[in-house]
Amino acid sequence: MSTDAGAQERAPSLPFPLQENERVLLVARKHWVHLWPRTVLYALLAVVPVVALGWVWSRVADLNVVYWAIAVVWLAFWLFRILLNYYQYHNDIWVVTNQRIIDSLKTTPFNLRIATTDLVNVQDMSVERNGVLRTLLNYGDIVCETASERGNFRLVGIPHPQEVQLFVDKERDRERMRAGRG
Repeated sequence: MSTDAGAQERAPSLPFPLQENERVLLVARKHWVHLWPRTVLYALLAVVPVVALGWVWSRVADLNVVYWAIAVVWLAFWLFRILLNYYQYHNDIWVVTNQRIIDSLKTTPFNLRIATTDLVNVQDMSVERNGVLRTLLNYGDIVCETASERGNFRLVGIPHPQEVQLFVDKERDRERMRAGRG
């Protein structure tokens, strides 16, 4: 979870423009548990078959160019999957500004999905944290209910969800008071 000073420095690299007089207050991304287990799994799926096939192939015949070609293509495929996994993790962000909440997801350099809701339109917020792993590592989902057609605005896998919820509640109340909607 980033605070105002750290988030403000990253504002120019956001995949969306800020509105007039809008300041980034918080930038959050999914908990690391959404990155590393899959990365380790992909690395194992890349290396174990190459080593096993190499061991079997070396018992039957010399390792030749066919084996090495297959191994390079296989490892390149899994390296690409690992890099894409990191890209998706790094580009799945939630930004809280002094005016709105933005959910930005870039699954590839060619796909971008942005959803926003104004802070003053957030009617109710709840934290969902089910399971032992989520409790031990302190991450969960934040559900913001809004008055829009979309209804719920869900931030999935946020570290320290209660702290983020409290932060958004305070900013929402501050924005409502400023707008005269208190």
